[in-house]
Amino acid sequence: MKKITYEQSGVVYQLIDPFKIMAQTEGKKTARNLHFSQMQEISASRGESAYVMEYSDCFFALVEECLGTKSLVADEMAKLTGQSYYKQIAQDTVAYIINDLITVGARPTALVAYWAAGSSEWFADKKRTTDFIKGWRLACNIAEVSWGGGETPVLKGIVREGAIDLAGACFGIIKPKKRLVLGQNLSAGDAIILLESKGIQSNGVSLARKIAGKLPDGYKTKMANGKYYGEALLVPTIIYSTLLQALFAYGIDIHYLANITGHGWRKIMRSEKELTYRINCLPPVPEVFKFMMAKGPLEAKEAYGSFNMGAGFAVFVASGDAETVLQIAAKHDIKAYQAGVVEKGKKQVIITPLNIIYDSRSLQLKA
Repeated sequence: MKKITYEQSGVVYQLIDPFKIMAQTEGKKTARNLHFSQMQEISASRGESAYVMEYSDCFFALVEECLGTKSLVADEMAKLTGQSYYKQIAQDTVAYIINDLITVGARPTALVAYWAAGSSEWFADKKRTTDFIKGWRLACNIAEVSWGGGETPVLKGIVREGAIDLAGACFGIIKPKKRLVLGQNLSAGDAIILLESKGIQSNGVSLARKIAGKLPDGYKTKMANGKYYGEALLVPTIIYSTLLQALFAYGIDIHYLANITGHGWRKIMRSEKELTYRINCLPPVPEVFKFMMAKGPLEAKEAYGSFNMGAGFAVFVASGDAETVLQIAAKHDIKAYQAGVVEKGKKQVIITPLNIIYDSRSLQLKA
């Protein structure tokens, strides 16, 4: 059976990433406009998951993110089961925003929403809208962030009829300043701690949807554990914010943080530093990924380069702090794994148990 790739789902990073780099280059030319506010940008944050500005005795961080196409899975599963999955979808959207913001050491402060529907009729389903709004509030409380409002346009002709595009932005504070994390202290010998994911989270869903289209029973195909494929795709994303704040409060010197989203485990080498990231121990792989690899079919290199494969977030610390990080994570009911080590060498991710190597050319995110 012919193997499939993420590109075949319509997501081509070789076209998207250069566009992002061009935007960064032009964005740098606007930084002087901050001067009136007595703020200045931290230029090293451009190309990271959140943008950082210095102000007085603290840093401010800002991020905008979107859910992607996961809501389409929820819509299809609603037709098949009669259930609403929008409480989970709300958490996914908030998690995507928050998990990017915290990578620079920020504490989430205020969040605003952007929900663009294809028609006004989307808001007529009271069960769905109630689940979604209450789920959004619950997710904000999990992240300990204030939800300040947002925008709900109807974009007929731009967003598909019956669908909704979900996004938002968040503002955060880094205080004291020593909590700023941009990889400045990342070095050879550091431990790579991977935090568990419960499933696909929200990256790689376009490919997951393509696989559903190949199955005779689509999203209602049962996996080996007896669950529907569609249900497994809708397990909500973990919000890692309170765990990160606990690590800072304990005094852990965090050297770098990476949200493992698009580009999969290639995101482990997101830092600009010329270092090798060797993974020696793999976290358990959730059943949904095993299913997709079998049904795609997907090669392991494609899977780990597209999905989180059971690891939703990476924390880089001095080796002496690794055990403490594992213990604090356990207290927050998040499984953590000391998966590997940072080494001297060229920029690459080496997954030793699978004999997989991703070199720096496969992750070009910075100007």
